[in-house]
Amino acid sequence: MKELEAIQFVHQQMLTEPTLPAFKTGDTVIVKYRIVEGDKTREQDFRGDVIQIKGHGLTRTFTVRKISHGVGVERIFSYTNPNIAGIQVVKRGRVRRARLYYLRNLVGKKARIKELKFFNTNSGN
Repeated sequence: MKELEAIQFVHQQMLTEPTLPAFKTGDTVIVKYRIVEGDKTREQDFRGDVIQIKGHGLTRTFTVRKISHGVGVERIFSYTNPNIAGIQVVKRGRVRRARLYYLRNLVGKKARIKELKFFNTNSGN
């Protein structure tokens, strides 16, 4: 029991809230990731759909999936990773599940996620 309390104490001391935008499973995002090559650094964009968000606290991660040259590529990012320069939400997805593993078996138009449409109720009509 004391081990669990010690782990929670360390998590609270180390946890700094990341300044990432709010996104959820099904959203299309662009993750700007810093890559260090020798003494130079550059940012590389990874654009894809969020297929899962997992964990909490320091161990919270999200998985982004994209199709690159006909091959599915998935990458797992940590919320607390200092190499993430930023995240841009491109499109909000309309999904009814928390884990979208079924997208791995779909090809073409069937692998699309419907876009969530927001309607402005204060249009003045």
